[in-house]
Amino acid sequence: MFRFFDIVFSILGLIVGLPVLLVLMLIGWFDTRSPLFRQERVGRGRKPFTLVKFRTMRPDTASVATHLANASAITAFGRFLRRTKLDELPQLWNVLKGEMSLVGPRPCLPNQEELIAERERRGVFDVRPGVTGLAQVNGIDMSGPVRLAEVDEQMVKHLTLRGYFRYLFLTVTGKGAGDRVREH
Repeated sequence: MFRFFDIVFSILGLIVGLPVLLVLMLIGWFDTRSPLFRQERVGRGRKPFTLVKFRTMRPDTASVATHLANASAITAFGRFLRRTKLDELPQLWNVLKGEMSLVGPRPCLPNQEELIAERERRGVFDVRPGVTGLAQVNGIDMSGPVRLAEVDEQMVKHLTLRGYFRYLFLTVTGKGAGDRVREH
């Protein structure tokens, strides 16, 4: 049932959002010369996939979890993208391809072993990872892997159609925040 809405909304988002995507791509090109960020993430059934986002950090930034990255690596345009959550728009392509859902646990990096173990134990990998979910709208990020896995498990076990639309609405209206970045 969720997959139907994922397909419809991702197609609509890509079509309606195409002018915005193109403008952001152009500005991103002038900002970093590399507007798209691709990173291997862990998906459903622990299958790896390539997540696509707009780049918010300098291209030479180490590929680590956001909470381990240095805040000085974020570009001025990247701050705008993060604040508005527009950096997430290219993930509609991941959703359309079936690698992600609009709502689900955020996909982690393959080297986040503690989080992977906790999610595995709790059945979180039984579903597609999502662009947003319970943890995101409550400001819980990957810096607390056990707490995140608990919240992900709660969402996976109790997600209803109403909850799906609620998380989307809360995200679009600005509730929650992305992963914290270290300040130096």
